[in-house]
Amino acid sequence: MKSIIDLLIIHTLLFMACTLRVAITLWWSSLQVSNVEGHFMSDMEGRKKRVVLVLDIVCFLFSSIYGLPTAKVLEYDVDGGRDLDIFDINEEAGLNLVEGDIVLDERQSRNSIIGDEYRWPRTVPYYMEDDLEINAKGVILKAFEQYRLKTCINFQPWSGEENYISIFKGSGCFSSVGNRRVGKQRLSIGSNCDRIATIEHEFLHALGFWHEQSRSDRDDYVTIMWDRISAGKEHNFNTYNDTTSSSLGVPYDYGSMMHYSKNAFRNGTLPTIVTNIAAFSDVVGQRMEFSDSDLLKLSRLYNCTQASTFLDSCDFELQNICGMVQGPGATTEWARLTTAPGGPSTDYSNLGKCTGSGYFMHFPSGAADAGAVAQLESRLLYPKRGYQCLQFFYYNSAAPVDTLSIWVREYDAAHPNGTLRLIKTIDGPPEELWQLHHVSLDVMTKFRVVFRGEKHGPLSAMGGLSLDDINLSETACPEHAWRVKDFSNVMETTPPGTPIHSPPFTSKEGYSFQMTLYPSGDTGYPGELSAFARLVALPGDTGQQWPCPWKQMTMMLMDQHPHIQKRMSNQRSVTTDPNTILSDGSGLHWDDPRKVGVEVTTPDGTKYFRGPALGTSVYLTHLRARSRDFIKGGDAIFLLSMEDVSHLTVTQPVPPSTTASPETTTPPNNNSTTPPSDACTDVECLNDGVCVLEQKKPACRCAVGDDWWYYGEQCQYSGSSSDNLTVTLAASLSVLAAMMLVTVVSVVYVKRSMNRSSPDSNLAMSNVNVEERF
Repeated sequence: MKSIIDLLIIHTLLFMACTLRVAITLWWSSLQVSNVEGHFMSDMEGRKKRVVLVLDIVCFLFSSIYGLPTAKVLEYDVDGGRDLDIFDINEEAGLNLVEGDIVLDERQSRNSIIGDEYRWPRTVPYYMEDDLEINAKGVILKAFEQYRLKTCINFQPWSGEENYISIFKGSGCFSSVGNRRVGKQRLSIGSNCDRIATIEHEFLHALGFWHEQSRSDRDDYVTIMWDRISAGKEHNFNTYNDTTSSSLGVPYDYGSMMHYSKNAFRNGTLPTIVTNIAAFSDVVGQRMEFSDSDLLKLSRLYNCTQASTFLDSCDFELQNICGMVQGPGATTEWARLTTAPGGPSTDYSNLGKCTGSGYFMHFPSGAADAGAVAQLESRLLYPKRGYQCLQFFYYNSAAPVDTLSIWVREYDAAHPNGTLRLIKTIDGPPEELWQLHHVSLDVMTKFRVVFRGEKHGPLSAMGGLSLDDINLSETACPEHAWRVKDFSNVMETTPPGTPIHSPPFTSKEGYSFQMTLYPSGDTGYPGELSAFARLVALPGDTGQQWPCPWKQMTMMLMDQHPHIQKRMSNQRSVTTDPNTILSDGSGLHWDDPRKVGVEVTTPDGTKYFRGPALGTSVYLTHLRARSRDFIKGGDAIFLLSMEDVSHLTVTQPVPPSTTASPETTTPPNNNSTTPPSDACTDVECLNDGVCVLEQKKPACRCAVGDDWWYYGEQCQYSGSSSDNLTVTLAASLSVLAAMMLVTVVSVVYVKRSMNRSSPDSNLAMSNVNVEERF
């Protein structure tokens, strides 16, 4: 009898604990979820939050009753486990567009793109609509950075120009071709379109490009299998003669990001496009980055001579070492070598693959006198932005006390010969491999980058400091690099469904995060790399805001090509929406991992908490991972960063004294490309609410403050965290009272029943207890 009563009491305590936890969660989330400045929450989202939190109460109570274990840390696939191309997304959305993702307006015919009148200026105005997902907005900005780095095309927020690109969340991914000169020209980045290559692809359409396989010489390079094409989709494989679309003198490019995949619009399992050179069968349709020919054609179309944010690149293959000079004040020099005694046996650019090439710069500190200094200085550089990223590979075979430091020599009117400023000393012991380094600069005037090697140790006759593959651009540096050694072998030997984890990294704002990688694919995805990003909580982590609001985590598998403009790295980004609720209703996805995660222990005994993850099971195929320079010297390098994107929750300002332009590029139904009228025209949102289209229907997104919010169809009602707290406490106390009453009644009933029982009943109960102990 005592055990039964004890069990009832324990369950009552569990009920009380769970109820109290839910009360605290409700109160905390009411404070935290609304604590993102400028964020909007609709009435429907507010109702959903309350409903799910009520379900949390039920879930916790039943977990207590039945002793259910805590769920394992969860991983959510943003792609639903499917590797959908642009054309798959649009087809599922029921769109019937030209070539699958091109919108034609009423004035446009297929031969209307030839001519300068359809070019944009090199600085293209854009406006990001409120209905775009926040993650998509962040990836759009990353795509713009790639355009700036690799071309002369720049993008700037619309400031009243007559023609501009309006980016919105439609039912798919699509664009017009060229500048249609209609004022507001719409470009859709819908659900699952928030991949950087997809966005670059659609903007190449807007800049004036058709698909690669629609060229007039297409049939010389690929064979179209017409009988394998879905009925009614044959028109997507039309070609244009050379008076309609110019190839700009660039050879046919199997690797273009504007090329269909081999399976585009197929009606079965066989490919619709067969490359005439079989080796390119799995090359066509890549959605990683611009190919070299994509960039060449864009540069020719817009007469580019220099990219906007690119400054310099050097692999030291040319004898002039890219205009670099031996700096004044040095006592010895850097040498251009193909191998160094005691140092690297090859350069990093070619790794000894090419006879007669493979140079790097080397400071032979081992043979130098104590106190020797060598300074290698870049050519003169002229910044525009005020921030730069220096990237280079470094081989340290010197004594542990010898140093490499990065300086800048800055020039101004007062210092025509320049002044030196130390930026960073490269730390780390000698290691027998080429190591990747990033150094952030903040130079505003004409300058040179200075690599300064210094000898501090005793004479050793061998070894030194070596440099290769230097790149400098006016971009932000990635925060962290995760090097996975012997990656080809890791892919081959890791069982499917088995993850490996990067070390935990900490962002500039103090959040700890981690990449989880399935080298042989998540369960059910053989031949793929699966990648997920998650928050973690390390010992001593304090002061963070929970749930984590609007941070974008990016996982980039670096193409280790020596020249930064020629890289085709593969990347995916996910964003911490503080309102996202776990699918099992047990909490907020991006809440403190100590609340919604699991504790893990590293091999060295360190314990930390690993939170739920977001990512994709189809990050990259093994076939593509083994292409280009994704794996170099046996190793793969993942560049990881976490950036604040909360500013993207705020409506982009509209220039003063502007009027709405005709919208001529949004398809209103499955068979037309004529735009609908703006559905928000007749919708009034009160209290600073904003009208957006959700599932093609107008809805108000209501303003939210630190501890207050508006809700209702027109944002006409107000609420605050104090209201939620009152309701929460009342509900919690009611549940507590009910649970205590149930317990008291149960105990009384059990006592009376046991008093009426016979001795045999006591024996039987005792036997049950003994059996349960086994």
